[in-house]
Amino acid sequence: QVQLVESGGGLVQAGGSLRLSCAASGRTFSSYAMGWFRQAPGKEREFVAAINWNGGNTYYADSVKGRFTISRDNAKNTVYLQMNSLKPEDTAVYYCAADYSPIGYRVVTAGTEYDYWGQGTQVTVSS
Repeated sequence: QVQLVESGGGLVQAGGSLRLSCAASGRTFSSYAMGWFRQAPGKEREFVAAINWNGGNTYYADSVKGRFTISRDNAKNTVYLQMNSLKPEDTAVYYCAADYSPIGYRVVTAGTEYDYWGQGTQVTVSS
């Protein structure tokens, strides 16, 4: 079992930055590929970014490429999402997710493949 708790959301002006954190319980965090997703009101959940078990491989949605950076610290059981140059269209509830994938460069972009989800943190970008 892995429990995930997101933090770091809030209200920011367009062009600003936020760093989201996702803290995981358990001693096997390094066995999981991690991802960030978001869901805006009235829209479906969408993939944002993913990282493999050791941080050696990352993947981003086109809409955030060059602005967002996913990283992880396995010693702290935490995955991060640094968000720069925020736009009003980035407004959403952001969720982190974990997929058991202890080896290789596998990153996961499909939400249905993730095993565990956090409760989400709200990000609001004002224009």
